[in-house]
Amino acid sequence: MTKLALLSVYDKTGITDFAAQLVGAGWTLLSSGGTATAIAAAGLPVTDVADHTGSPIMLGHRVVTLHPKVHGGILADRNNPQHQADLETHAIDPIDLVVVNLYPFNAEPGIEMIDIGGPTMVRAAAKNHEFVGVVVDPNDYPEVGAEIGDGDLSAETRRRLARKAFAHTAAYDASIVSWLDDTDDLTDADDPLPDSIHLAADRVQNLRYGENPHQVGARFRFAGQQSWWDDAVQHNGKALSYLNVLDTEAAWQLVYSLGAEPTAVVIKHANPCGAAVADDIVTAYARAHACDPVSAFGGIVALNREVSAEVAEQLIEVFTEVVVAPGFASGAKELLSTKKNLRVIEAMPPSSSLLTMRSIDGGLLVQTTDRLLSEPKDWTVATTRAPSPEEMGDLAFAWSVAARVTSNTIVLVKDRQAVGIGAGQQNRRDAGRIAAEKADGRAVGGACASDAFFPFKDGLEAAIEAGCTAVVQPGGSVRDDEVIEAANAAGLAMVFTGERHFTH
Repeated sequence: MTKLALLSVYDKTGITDFAAQLVGAGWTLLSSGGTATAIAAAGLPVTDVADHTGSPIMLGHRVVTLHPKVHGGILADRNNPQHQADLETHAIDPIDLVVVNLYPFNAEPGIEMIDIGGPTMVRAAAKNHEFVGVVVDPNDYPEVGAEIGDGDLSAETRRRLARKAFAHTAAYDASIVSWLDDTDDLTDADDPLPDSIHLAADRVQNLRYGENPHQVGARFRFAGQQSWWDDAVQHNGKALSYLNVLDTEAAWQLVYSLGAEPTAVVIKHANPCGAAVADDIVTAYARAHACDPVSAFGGIVALNREVSAEVAEQLIEVFTEVVVAPGFASGAKELLSTKKNLRVIEAMPPSSSLLTMRSIDGGLLVQTTDRLLSEPKDWTVATTRAPSPEEMGDLAFAWSVAARVTSNTIVLVKDRQAVGIGAGQQNRRDAGRIAAEKADGRAVGGACASDAFFPFKDGLEAAIEAGCTAVVQPGGSVRDDEVIEAANAAGLAMVFTGERHFTH
């Protein structure tokens, strides 16, 4: 019996060549719309679905393939006598291969881009994969065509294609749900989290390993989404590991959050151990590295300007895992390539997700992404003395860095250079002590940022001992009055932001 294939694709990449392979193998083709037109234009014999079913296309193309002669042909169990009898009674020909891909909903979201017939055929063929092959990805045409040319699709191939088909329709439905969640009439400003989350993600990059070499790691991308990682070019070095990606993401997000001036950051274990702004990128990197040269060993460097040969000369003097920048000048790549293990990544600026998620037993923790909501003009001066313009510049910079450091954190800044960072401590006094020790006298006249309020006045001790003259913190402690009194006594200018930035 002649094999029957149904072809109906939005993405017509390679479809006529694949159709020619099927015809060459003795198959009969069914098709509709633009796919049928393309196949016929290639000089290949094809029967229109409307002629096959005897029913016209209707409702402005909304109903084309929704017919028993289509779905009966796809869904029939070839080993079931009753199914075979039904096919004979209703003059339905079995369909052995379904080649369908769907309307590009992610590219053009809207009601008319919600495909109905396509997913129905795909799911029917995938359900009946014991007998029917289903192809949703043009990249599978060569393998499928080769197997058909040799005889027929193997059970293993049909099962693999069915799995891919169900993943395809699941991702499609997830994108529609997300679109509906984003429409104005369904958005609640007081409750921005959706009632349900439907995730579909494709593995797009295998990593050297996970957090440790005995763990397997990979980067997945949400279906229909784009990432700066997809267009990033790695010019040098070993393949990335899980932690390389995690830390590079943290560095790239931070360096672009600190403003448009030449900026450099150094990240270690997802935490900044250096950050600075300057008139040029050479100075910015030198100042960022100088914050904590010991911790910078084995770190990640991100710069928001093209890397010059002069910066590259500084970089190769330090063991660095990754350097990421928007570009690399002539000579810089050559210098950096002398460090064979240094990963050199050229990338576009990052975007920011609306939600952040973490795995827990049986599910996810989900929250809206933390952002710096308040601006210096909105801050409240809590002390008798207000910050000077220079102090306010340092306070703003310190606050931006502190928001990206693991809590509890204290960040000390002078002339928009981080000079001491105390991260991830169980109490704020220890975070301040570590920051002051690392500053080693460089914070005199500078600013101190605390990611959360000072619960006791002794939280100011490190800032005072380090010689800071200004402090930024959220405020809101029951002992704010005591903290303000201590700041006034020390001659500090202190501002309240009204928001905290815990990071765990």
